[in-house]
Amino acid sequence: MKNNLLKIFVVLFMIFSLTGCTFIFQKGRRSDLQKIDELNAQLDELSRSKILLEQRLSSEINDKQIKLQMMEKGLVITVVGDLLFDSGKAKIRSEAYPLLQKVSSVLKDNMREFNIGIEGHTDNVPIKHSGWKSNWELATARALSVLHYLENEQGISGERLSAIGYGEYRPVASNETKDGRKQNRRVEIVILPNVTKVKGSSQGASDLKEPEENLK
Repeated sequence: MKNNLLKIFVVLFMIFSLTGCTFIFQKGRRSDLQKIDELNAQLDELSRSKILLEQRLSSEINDKQIKLQMMEKGLVITVVGDLLFDSGKAKIRSEAYPLLQKVSSVLKDNMREFNIGIEGHTDNVPIKHSGWKSNWELATARALSVLHYLENEQGISGERLSAIGYGEYRPVASNETKDGRKQNRRVEIVILPNVTKVKGSSQGASDLKEPEENLK
């Protein structure tokens, strides 16, 4: 009983975090109970996929080339940017293909019902000689490179994919140190739960809507 209540709290927390809207749960309302069950199933599937990825990517995780985390936005696969790209470049290095292939196999075979967001991040060192206008352009180009690789080389449907560049503005470490800047240069592959904005109904309660198609 306690485990079930905990899972419900986790599901509701993800709804609040992902939608930024209020969800009014009415005791006994069938649609609410169904949504809770669906989101519980998604959390279970994400947890199983995380374990599978940990098994298949154990050496890369041990070498700190990749990190797996369950976060508010979903299951996040963080790949060190220096592994994927040369400095100032957006072309994927050939050495990174085996890692991306391992990730892709799980995304294709075990997580077909989930959409995938690819986020590009950089450190705060200003662009000087690489030809990019700013770190935003570089981060976005890198995210798109991974997106196109997953679609064109690994056969993941483009309908599941989206890409965004955050540049230097979402650091995970201090840019004052070399190691911190290395951590900030990264690509995050986010397995997205099927949760979208909660809109008020005519009765004043809120219902979850079907996910809208992501834009590339």
